[in-house]
Amino acid sequence: MDFKEIIGTTRNYNFHSHTQFCDGRADMETMARAAVACGMEHYGFSPHSPLNIPSPCNMEASAVDEYLAEVRRICSIESLSSCRFYASMEIDYINNVWGPANSYFRSLPLDYRIGSVHFIPTQDGEYIDIDGRFERFCINMEQKFKGDIDYVVDTFYHQSMNMLRAGGFDILGHFDKIGQNASLYAPGIEEGSHYRSLVGQYIDMIIESHITIELNTKARAEHGRFFPGERYLPQLVGAGVDILVNSDAHYPDRIATSRDEAFVILDRIYATA
Repeated sequence: MDFKEIIGTTRNYNFHSHTQFCDGRADMETMARAAVACGMEHYGFSPHSPLNIPSPCNMEASAVDEYLAEVRRICSIESLSSCRFYASMEIDYINNVWGPANSYFRSLPLDYRIGSVHFIPTQDGEYIDIDGRFERFCINMEQKFKGDIDYVVDTFYHQSMNMLRAGGFDILGHFDKIGQNASLYAPGIEEGSHYRSLVGQYIDMIIESHITIELNTKARAEHGRFFPGERYLPQLVGAGVDILVNSDAHYPDRIATSRDEAFVILDRIYATA
């Protein structure tokens, strides 16, 4: 898919969304009708991919055929024809055995793939979800990660860099997502030289890779932040990185959440770049 062409011709798109096949809160047709009502011209379904570890938020491999068939059915509904719908997945990178570059995902008839990191290994090798609500993050910090936030941050970014090296995806999802929970757990950590060095290394890799990234707006209304954070956008824009504005919608009434604000910020940066 040529995201450059879509970015250059319309802003009425959203390529990151979730439905009943993972942790979304509505079925696919409900989300599709909400997308059309929002004026979307391009809309991608991107359930959390099947995993090789237990997860209540990820789709089962046994549901993939049903999911792909449902995308095809939605594409055939005449009343939804003003929008083009796409089949995708947000694929979790676990390691070089299981991630976007895995032959299983490459064999699926997907229109594009989002690569994201939600799980990292503990010091004992158990993979734990570090995304989601802060309350759960705190429990995992004490029970699984021995209270070592530096270990969690370091591992998240090294895991992310390994995913970028392995490739196999078209859009890099919310690449500094750990910043939200890490900052709630250890206020000021994102201002520290070590954290900023890790992000700097990752941004350099992103620029060199020419991967398309998303500006994820999901947390803006509740937590006042985008992913990536606004502080990193001038460097990314200045380096010519292609940026999609995605809402990571889990609810039909949040498909366009904070997208207009994101475009205003990006426009201001582009105007001065």
